[in-house]
Amino acid sequence: MSTTVELFVDYVCPYCLLVEDAVAELERERDVEVVVRPFELRPDPVPTLRPEDDYLPQVWRASVYPMARRLGVDIALPSVSPQPRTAKAFMALQLAAEHGVAREYSSAMFRAFFQHDRDIGEDGVIVEVGATVGLDRSEVERALASEERRSRRLAEQRYATDSVGVRGVPSFRIGGRLHSGVLDAGRLKKAVDEAAGREALP
Repeated sequence: MSTTVELFVDYVCPYCLLVEDAVAELERERDVEVVVRPFELRPDPVPTLRPEDDYLPQVWRASVYPMARRLGVDIALPSVSPQPRTAKAFMALQLAAEHGVAREYSSAMFRAFFQHDRDIGEDGVIVEVGATVGLDRSEVERALASEERRSRRLAEQRYATDSVGVRGVPSFRIGGRLHSGVLDAGRLKKAVDEAAGREALP
């Protein structure tokens, strides 16, 4: 029986890109359904970060770049300032999930921001990213203007924080247990195996 893995991400979190290969290996080697869940690190009205300030460059030099080199991931600190809000990108994620391409959409959104320096807070960029994974441009435009989807996004944020207890990303809920951080494929597979074992008990 397939094990559900809830993957909580924010598209402006570099560590969420760095865990992508491990998640892909998990999908190849275990019977799992990975469900991408949104978690905005700095939802409106919390100010977003600016790459020209000291904080982001320091974190990237000390942590992100060394980890990326070790994992062989192409990544660079985006120049977009201030960093974009991801609420609208998550509204389009709902549409992507309905079409069965949530993982592909999320991967494309990470690449757009961290590899192509695109402003993923802009409607036009979100539409373009959606189109690269097969979403209809007009459908994405309607999704970005939908009050129903906006309300659903707020409910998804509350689900992550209040129901699951997410405090940072990437985070994984596997078999009812929350795991946080850049887990490697081995740790993810172990968590899935343990969850599957618990579910198989009479």
